[in-house]
Amino acid sequence: MKSIGEMMPDFEKKAATAPKGKKRLTERGELLRFFQRHLNYSRKQDGLPPMTMAHLGFILEKIPTADLYYLKSVCSQAANFGKRFWWELDPAKHPQK
Repeated sequence: MKSIGEMMPDFEKKAATAPKGKKRLTERGELLRFFQRHLNYSRKQDGLPPMTMAHLGFILEKIPTADLYYLKSVCSQAANFGKRFWWELDPAKHPQK
């Protein structure tokens, strides 16, 4: 039996590989960078260390990407980005009806 590589001569050349470095951009990653940039700006003013991408990813890991777009729009319209961001993430602030 022939292998797939023999049946498709260009298969080896077009094999999918994950891009490395900055080429590996994702929609969710761009949103996380947006939140990180805005949160670290206010953290720097308060004298706190900057939030890492890993820590922010851990905080937002259970939130779907569509909900991150909502969070972005709500926080961008608020007077205090960081305060609104943390308020939206706290489930105790949103009682079930």
